[in-house]
Amino acid sequence: MADSPNDKKFMREKIVKPPINKRRLAGRALCLCLFAVILGVVAAVSFVVSRPMVEKFLGTEPPSTSIPITIQQDSDPASREPTSETMMETTAETLQPEEMREEIEEMVSEAMEDFPWTEKNLQELNEAVRAIYLESEKSIVTVASIRQETDWFDNPILSTGQYAGIILAINPSEVVILTGEKAVEEADSLGVIFGDGSTASVEVKQRDTIAGMAAIRVKTADIGEQTLNWIQAASLGNSYSVRPGDMILAVGSPTGHVHSVITGMISYVAKGVQVADGQTRMLYTDFDGDGDRGVFLLNLSGQLIGWVTEQMEAEETAGASLAMPISEYKWMLEQLSNGVSIPYFGILGQDVSDSMLGDGIPRGVYITESIADGPAYSAGIQSGDILVRFGDQDISSLREFQGCMEETKSGDTVSVVIRRKSIDEYREIEYDVVIGAR
Repeated sequence: MADSPNDKKFMREKIVKPPINKRRLAGRALCLCLFAVILGVVAAVSFVVSRPMVEKFLGTEPPSTSIPITIQQDSDPASREPTSETMMETTAETLQPEEMREEIEEMVSEAMEDFPWTEKNLQELNEAVRAIYLESEKSIVTVASIRQETDWFDNPILSTGQYAGIILAINPSEVVILTGEKAVEEADSLGVIFGDGSTASVEVKQRDTIAGMAAIRVKTADIGEQTLNWIQAASLGNSYSVRPGDMILAVGSPTGHVHSVITGMISYVAKGVQVADGQTRMLYTDFDGDGDRGVFLLNLSGQLIGWVTEQMEAEETAGASLAMPISEYKWMLEQLSNGVSIPYFGILGQDVSDSMLGDGIPRGVYITESIADGPAYSAGIQSGDILVRFGDQDISSLREFQGCMEETKSGDTVSVVIRRKSIDEYREIEYDVVIGAR
């Protein structure tokens, strides 16, 4: 059929979009990313703004994140000097500081007699000492230990004890306090009273049953703003610089009452004293303080240089106190403050001296005692053995062994080589020792 003149012809066309080039594709991706960033920022702001209101409404608290605490270690000047102590010189039982103490006290007495004392001098000295004490009060706390017990008739009774503690660190999440292990031993609940009278609940971070110390913590969220602004962490001193005759302040609980103070002096510094897994200095004071209650020693700069300990026994300390110096304990303080257990091997030992080498004893650490039920004892190591290798490191001194122990962790299994005397020679024996916790 032919088309009529009035019929119109239309072209049928299909519109096709031009292909997307790389430039347009990149532009669209950029816009999408910007849009996602804007939505993310809006969501974050909304979360931050609404979170406190939601937590307040629900009565929940944000979880506290523990911030790692670092304590700067002191360099031991004796580490650069060769040691030549014998077995008898380094045992705690044979320390004889009485003659040294009497000599120092005589020297101090003569110096005091020659000094032109006046009322003004005495007042200035008293004010200076009192200023140190008052400043230390911001760091001293009372640790209240509560135990639930029963009497003979099975009636429940509560026994409470008060111990002194000293603040080691303050950060946005917590306040860390050092106190005696007796304060937390078998306690059903713990609390702390700051120097301004405010109180807070306490958690145990870590303890050291060998040294008799413990680190406890208070959440900063549980401390009022006024108290938080008033308290301060103790300044840690260097006990390697402590000498006999140095004047000190004993704060904490030197008289058996928290927030008491005694002035005294260091009467003797014993070196090379055997302690578990190492050796240390010990500070002798001229006063008798109850270390279990928490007695902390400050130098005249107000720095913490040690604390009285009841862990060491020596007959010649009647009327005096033995104190643990802080410098040789700082790496352990850092462990305790971070809630990490201190590794424990379980030996008393000393370096093999030149005279012992001459008697045919191999170089290494002479184990004077393998502590009963300790990791070394349980593995089979005996008193009289010579420790010559710890892990991959050869051991020729107690200081090297202590350095190895600082690098280990509780629960590690370490291959240890000792030499044990047989009929006519020292035999090498290898043990696998599981490191314990103090």
